[in-house]
Amino acid sequence: MATTDRPEHGPLLTSLRSPRVTAARRLARRPQRARERRFIAEGPQAVREAVAYGLLPGGGEHAVVEVYTTPEAAERHADIVAAAQDAGIPVLTATPEVIAEVCQTVTPQGIVGVCRFVDTPFDAVLAARPRLVAVLAHVRDPGNAGTVLRTADAAGADAVVLTDASVDLYNPKAVRASVGSLFHLPVAVGVPVADAVAGLRAAGVRVLAADGAGDRDLDAELDDGTLRGPTAWVFGNEAWGLPEQTRALTDEVVRVPIHGHAESLNLATAAAVCLYASARAQRGAGGCRAGG
Repeated sequence: MATTDRPEHGPLLTSLRSPRVTAARRLARRPQRARERRFIAEGPQAVREAVAYGLLPGGGEHAVVEVYTTPEAAERHADIVAAAQDAGIPVLTATPEVIAEVCQTVTPQGIVGVCRFVDTPFDAVLAARPRLVAVLAHVRDPGNAGTVLRTADAAGADAVVLTDASVDLYNPKAVRASVGSLFHLPVAVGVPVADAVAGLRAAGVRVLAADGAGDRDLDAELDDGTLRGPTAWVFGNEAWGLPEQTRALTDEVVRVPIHGHAESLNLATAAAVCLYASARAQRGAGGCRAGG
């Protein structure tokens, strides 16, 4: 039996073999996500931001297809449930076991959303004349990708670009690590790195490679005022950084200075340092965001 009557919450979804649950569970696989152009957003922050995202550009469909929540989570996050219902999004109550089956985490937070893809065409990113962009080239770890996306959002970046050699934006770990930031700023996916660099440069954006082997120092960039203009930072693979052919495409290869004895910084930390350095320079006197 798939449901149990729960008048205060509507029918309670109990069966792990329900067609609806099975369909949502299949979104754990990248080919299925690509076919359906749908993914899972887990946890109250992600679902709240997905609901707030509203309608997709052009199509008139809402970013959220449906929301699953335990009765307890529905009471705890009544604002999310009310917002979803006001937007006409189906809200289904389910057992914790069903929620765990859909989101596949050890400690699910009781609420998940099935969402439509929200990525932005790269041409639209360029048309908006971005002033700060994070480009993830050859980034394979989904947790790192999601964390850099969250960092870019916090730093006030205008967009994030994932190259065709990088992890799937909608990997469940990447979505969780972004903690809702996926729904805050434009993200372009599947862009060849050479096209990303050429397009950004043509849009008036200076393109910098962040790499520990760079000849240029981030402190020197700040001292010389060269970060005040529109800037894109290219970040590479967690283990082996950026290949030479990618570094050669950029305007400058910049290293984050290591003042202590650490061997290096991890990807997310380096991204935070670089993006916040640009954000500070752009918002200071003479920067491209000053007074804006």
